[in-house]
Amino acid sequence: MVLRRQIESALYTSVRCGETLGLSGLTSSIGTVGDAYDNALAETTIGLYKTEAVREDSPFRIGPLTRLGDVEYLTSRWVHWYNTSRLMHRLGRIPPVEAEQNYYTQHVPTLVEAHQ
Repeated sequence: MVLRRQIESALYTSVRCGETLGLSGLTSSIGTVGDAYDNALAETTIGLYKTEAVREDSPFRIGPLTRLGDVEYLTSRWVHWYNTSRLMHRLGRIPPVEAEQNYYTQHVPTLVEAHQ
C-alpha cells in the first residue's frame, strides 16, 4: 500500500487552476502530471545563483544586502561573470564568450560564402 497526500499530484494541474488561468487570459507553463523536467533548468540556475552569489562569503558581494540596489548590483555582477568569464568544462574549460567568438570565427566565413 502506498500512502501519499492527495494534493501532491494535482497541486498545480487541477482543473480549477487551469480554468482560473484561462479566465485570466493566461496559459500554464507546466507539462503533464509527473513531468519532473518543467523547472529543472530554472531550479539549477537559481541554486547556482544562491550558492555563488548570495552567500555571505561570495566574491560578488560587497558588504551586507540591505537594499534592493545591493541585490541588483550583486546580480548584475554575477550574471556578467556567468555569461562571459566562468570556465565551462564542456567547452574545454574556456569562458562562454570565448567559445562564442571561436564559433563565429570558424563558421561566419562559411555562412557568408553560402549566401553569395
